[in-house]
Amino acid sequence: MADADLTDFEHTTFSYGGKTRKIFRLGTGPAVIVMAEIPGITPKVVAFARQVAAIGCTAVLPHLFGTPGKDPLPDGKPSLGGLATGLSSIVPACVSKEFTTLAVGKTSPVVTWLRALAADEHERCGGPGVGAVGMCFTGGYALAMAADDRLLAPVLSQPSMPMGITKKQKHSIDISPADLAKVKDRCANQGLEVLGLRFKSDKLVPGERFQFLREELGDAFIGVELDDADANPSAAMKPHSVLTEHLIDEPGSATRAALDQVLDLFRRRLLAPA
Repeated sequence: MADADLTDFEHTTFSYGGKTRKIFRLGTGPAVIVMAEIPGITPKVVAFARQVAAIGCTAVLPHLFGTPGKDPLPDGKPSLGGLATGLSSIVPACVSKEFTTLAVGKTSPVVTWLRALAADEHERCGGPGVGAVGMCFTGGYALAMAADDRLLAPVLSQPSMPMGITKKQKHSIDISPADLAKVKDRCANQGLEVLGLRFKSDKLVPGERFQFLREELGDAFIGVELDDADANPSAAMKPHSVLTEHLIDEPGSATRAALDQVLDLFRRRLLAPA
């Protein structure tokens, strides 16, 4: 797959707390913050953003790591170049103090910046609130962002942090007790829904993590768990990325149904008349 063409996206920056990052924006209507997985804003993350924009939302992609638009697998299979691209994203992200990878009961510091971005985009784009999608490394960020009342539609696609080494890490997600308490209160009293996606065999997203979310959020957590047979067989890795690398974008496929469920959440929460 060729590198993604981002020329039709608005290119800008957002600064908060002394940190300035590039922002790519497409569409009109209420904002949806699309947080990329490792290795960054790949062509398939861009394709997902285009689908968000197509339903009438503004897709907002913050550049958190990697090279925007870069295809990590230009030949459709693992290569030394692709490995270098992945490592250039993974290593800085794992050592940065902004990103929590192992700690239990902690919200990554970068979430403070992301909440400020969401507030700014809400003011810019209007609508009842903001949506957010986190993928893999950023999966739990969408949950932590929902401690802010402006976040109305959080989606956790294969949330992989903290790394599931110990039982405690597996039976948790990267959010502080204070932020989790706010999210739980919103679920109980404001009707907040949290949508999670994973493949059942995915060791990066252990089943215990979704069980933890069910225990904490109750019926407000909607967990979509897919079989390996549902994954795109042409992907270069084991089933993991529901909305991007392992998506079979065809009517009737389970991954397409999961994508439709995500888009329907945005329609109901952000686009439906009050």
